[in-house]
Amino acid sequence: MLKRTLITIAAVLTVAFGTNAQIYDPVTWDFGYEKKGDNSYELVFSAEIEKGSHIYAMDIPEGGPIPTSFTINAPSGFTLDGKTFEVTKPEEAFDEAFGFKIKSFSGKAEFRQKINSQSSSFAVTGVVNFMSCNNTTCSPPKDVEFSIKIGNQINSSAQVSIENQNITAGPGMGGKGLLKFFLLSLLAGFAGILTPCVFPMIPMTVAFFSQGSENRTKSVIKALIFGVSIVLIYSLLGIIVSLTSAGAGFANTLSTHWIPNLLFFTLFVLFAVSFFGAFEIVLPNKWVSGADSRVDRGGLIAAFFMGLTTVIVSFSCTGPIVGALLVEAASGDVLRPTIGMLGFGLAFALPFTVFALFPSVMNKMPKSGGWLNSVKVVLGFIMLAFSLKFLMTIDSVYSFNILSRDIYLAIWIVLFTLMGLYLMGKIRFSHDSELTHIGTFRLFIIIAVFTFVVYLIPGLFGAPLRGLSALLPSVETSKFNLARVLSLNTSASLPAHSSVLKSELCSVPKYDEIFDMPLGLTGYFDYNQGLKCAKEQGKPVFLDFKGHACANCKLMEAKVWSDPEVLRRLRDNFVIVGLYVDDRTLLPESEWKTSAIDGKIKKTIGKINEDLEISKFKTNALPLYVITDHEGNPLNRPMPTNMNVEEYKKWLDEGFEIFKSKF
Repeated sequence: MLKRTLITIAAVLTVAFGTNAQIYDPVTWDFGYEKKGDNSYELVFSAEIEKGSHIYAMDIPEGGPIPTSFTINAPSGFTLDGKTFEVTKPEEAFDEAFGFKIKSFSGKAEFRQKINSQSSSFAVTGVVNFMSCNNTTCSPPKDVEFSIKIGNQINSSAQVSIENQNITAGPGMGGKGLLKFFLLSLLAGFAGILTPCVFPMIPMTVAFFSQGSENRTKSVIKALIFGVSIVLIYSLLGIIVSLTSAGAGFANTLSTHWIPNLLFFTLFVLFAVSFFGAFEIVLPNKWVSGADSRVDRGGLIAAFFMGLTTVIVSFSCTGPIVGALLVEAASGDVLRPTIGMLGFGLAFALPFTVFALFPSVMNKMPKSGGWLNSVKVVLGFIMLAFSLKFLMTIDSVYSFNILSRDIYLAIWIVLFTLMGLYLMGKIRFSHDSELTHIGTFRLFIIIAVFTFVVYLIPGLFGAPLRGLSALLPSVETSKFNLARVLSLNTSASLPAHSSVLKSELCSVPKYDEIFDMPLGLTGYFDYNQGLKCAKEQGKPVFLDFKGHACANCKLMEAKVWSDPEVLRRLRDNFVIVGLYVDDRTLLPESEWKTSAIDGKIKKTIGKINEDLEISKFKTNALPLYVITDHEGNPLNRPMPTNMNVEEYKKWLDEGFEIFKSKF
């Protein structure tokens, strides 16, 4: 017993005063269950242990280290069947510190407990106590609380020790092996292509390379340089951030700062005007001089710049994935984020490279009828419409409130109407040949274009246009909202439980002149103010880490939050706190905060909120939803982007029920 006490004291002192000043915490727990029969289940407790470390078995001789043990709370709807047992066979070795053989687990360990219950839906809570060691360091005995929901409820992992989990919305962050991490990053790259602000760039890439050289070899080389550039930029980004201590907000800065957004707006407009035939974009002759055997220098630079453009523009949608990698990079880990970004870049670049090769084939096809020029003009309209995204980002991030949803949609309606008229031959540019008839394929495109225009028109009067929500300003920026007008005229006759009525707040929200809650909800935009009101009202806190330029945030609000049952839960059960991490509103000096992560002073609303997300939840992924108690401690696992309404409702109910059971 004396030796055990001394080891425990030494472990505490090692962690508290260790020379490396880092927390030694090599074990991640996961909790679940398996159904074995009509009324029988097995609780599953799984431990992932970092290489070089170990935890001790359940059966340790007297006078030895702290064994791993499980305490399951008093039965409620179930009975225990025997004792907790080890599934993984422990290793047994002589321990010089204790003077006898001790059993331990390395790598992985699994424990189980059989239970019986007549109920089909219930919860099992408890605590696992363990001690972890390596050759030089031991952790103090640690308690990890768990709550396992069995039946129709969501299975939940550790609550109090949520910091032990690798909580990131970006895929791959929990992988222990570099190969696994690389493969998950590869899948994330393919997923990134399908995001709403990346996929529209594919036809723009085709348009760019359609102006390339007639020489097949040069076109292929340019396309390959384009793809390799994307891979290299993503691979180098993690190293640069790590070596320069740029921090996890580096990607967010690039995608939201006014300079790159204004640059890309100008670039897209110039490309569009060029496609309309006003001028040709050509590089200086001195850039393309050289021997015939050498590749055109200007073409390579243009291909690289197009790759750089693609990478930076994609940040607003791929931020949750890239940002998760950069969190690790900010801690000084060079290899892991480099491997992850290499995998992400490879997958992300592949479709673009394939499509970049396509214009070379198009240029070799007959140009009769001017069909190729028609393709360029149509893409010019698309690029002009898409260029507004960059102005929208500047307008929302810097709170200018100039480019409202109404103006944005009006411009789109005009642009796509003109595109339809062009396809019908009613508008002709200088390089167009006369359109003598409309083919079947062109007819279907015309129908699609005008159908899209008709779809846009209700958006002028407040229609959510959920399919386009990621590319449009929020509904709250509309100057005229028909639904809002009607609700104001009829609110006096609505019942008290009507979903259009707002929940009560404790005080006037800070920054309410800058931000708005979506869908008629009410809430706060300051973390501490939200926690204070939640305590007064006896409700859990719903933290919504979001961004002006976050496409997935808008999609979640348009497609998930708009569900009547989700909206009711958000309004009635929680105090909502919307925390914009990309807002650049400068705060008075009295509200500046010094980061505990990088020691830098955070002066804007966005930087303070971003620092809060990284410090408490180890990620800067957007969106991130967290249900907490009045101290800001998570009650269940944070929720990233999840378009499954039913899963989202269950997650909200889970957090609310946990709160009610504890407070």
